[in-house]
Amino acid sequence: MATAFDPIGIFDSGLGGLSVVQAIRSLLPAENLLYVADSAHAPYGGRSPAFIRERALTLAGFLQAQQAKALVVACNTATAAAAETLRARFALPVIAMEPAVKLAAAATRCNVVGVLATQGTLASARFAGLLARFAGDVRVVTRPAADLVRLVERGELDGAQAIRRVEAHVNYLLHHGSDTIVLGCTHYPHLRPLIERAVGPDVAIIDTGPAVARQLRARLTELGLLRASAGSGSLRIGTSAAVEPARAVSQHLIRAHYGAVVVEALPALRTSQCEPGIQGGAR
Repeated sequence: MATAFDPIGIFDSGLGGLSVVQAIRSLLPAENLLYVADSAHAPYGGRSPAFIRERALTLAGFLQAQQAKALVVACNTATAAAAETLRARFALPVIAMEPAVKLAAAATRCNVVGVLATQGTLASARFAGLLARFAGDVRVVTRPAADLVRLVERGELDGAQAIRRVEAHVNYLLHHGSDTIVLGCTHYPHLRPLIERAVGPDVAIIDTGPAVARQLRARLTELGLLRASAGSGSLRIGTSAAVEPARAVSQHLIRAHYGAVVVEALPALRTSQCEPGIQGGAR
């Protein structure tokens, strides 16, 4: 994939991290963005930390080779497994996601916060550390929702099945008293209209994408790397899965923000870690 103008490199286990792309585009419209969707291995939530770490290193290496000036890990599970390793291995500024426990703890009125995330995020030491540092006396109710990741990967943002699955997860959190819900996976903001409809107007929903965009802007400003242009930057998307389905779903996910979406096949990005049914970068 050819790139130009030192893009911001962004990666996720699949296409869900396009929610972070939208937040970055809103704040930094002049920047060129190169997004990598590792959809051949999505979702990361059920993968081992070692495998996710190897994939993160491989994808970050690819983005660095494309002259990326900064790296955004648009995936909570990859952040938990690999953020510190990436910072140790790469000279690029690394901006990573994490569930907004601190914000939620400050926002809750009833001292009960719900967190929707993948199992990999919820089981991680990083998430446990967030709870220890920021939850205080707030009760945190967690709900793994890998099925919502799969819905977004297929572009199913409405319809009976999407409504049913969203309501099942949200009702669990509401039943346990949550008045604030954290979207702890970058796929979930694409389902926000359904989530808002399910929870009603009195429940706060927290998405960390805008905070990540602000942090990215601050780091680029600090390093003198902001692009000085009044025009709009480009967006290119690479996928480790089939191109045509990825193009169709990408267009659906960000149709209100862009014209035609450019999606290309990634080169064979192999890792040294294998899991059952997976050999290198193949299914």
